[in-house]
Amino acid sequence: MSMSASPSNPTPAGDDRNLVAVDATTAVTFEEKVQLFWKKNKTAVFALCGVVLLAIIGKEAWDYMARQKQLDVQNAYAAATTPEQLKAFAAAHPNDPLGGIAELRIADEAYKAGKSDEAVAAYDRAMNALKEGPLVARAKIGHALAKVQGGKVADASAELKKIADDANALKAVRAEAAYNLTSLAVDGRNATEAQKYVDQLMQIDITSPWTQRGMALRATLPTPTAAEAAAPGVKKEDASSGVQVKLPGK
Repeated sequence: MSMSASPSNPTPAGDDRNLVAVDATTAVTFEEKVQLFWKKNKTAVFALCGVVLLAIIGKEAWDYMARQKQLDVQNAYAAATTPEQLKAFAAAHPNDPLGGIAELRIADEAYKAGKSDEAVAAYDRAMNALKEGPLVARAKIGHALAKVQGGKVADASAELKKIADDANALKAVRAEAAYNLTSLAVDGRNATEAQKYVDQLMQIDITSPWTQRGMALRATLPTPTAAEAAAPGVKKEDASSGVQVKLPGK
């Protein structure tokens, strides 16, 4: 019997896939390139995934701790029911908004008690803690009024003017500041200043209760006669008080 010259397991013609190892120079298909990339970089990929996972877990843990801390602060604020506890809370949380609210309450109480220096200091701390928002505006007005209470009228007027002239502030806040300026002018018997701030009140918000109150205050100043206004020695503010304000409904 003759023997066949062909091998028992011939390799199909043209099938040379197993003859050359796939590397960066021989990879042709996308699949081969992906396999080659994975083989070289799988350790780095696993490490990167681990870092990302740890970062996500860390952020969630941090957020949870922050929420828990804020909850603790809120509970502590709610528990501060006496002036001493409120002062202790404010001292322990000087940069927290609730600490600022506590300082605002402390300042209000000091103002009511006639302790102007304590009130000014507490309003300062409240503004530093609150930083922005309507409560800051309230603290600014309280700060100025506490200075009035302490006899520092010029400083207080400058602060109130700054608030009243701030076009970015809330109308209600500006109107309150302008009303207090009107009140100071009336206390000083300065009709010119009083009228100026009433005019400003009407420009800010003619319908505001502060405007109505300011107009009523302005009307309490006496109106000099023409002879009195022209007489020598008459104060400038008295001579200028001939401006009359007509109250609504009058």
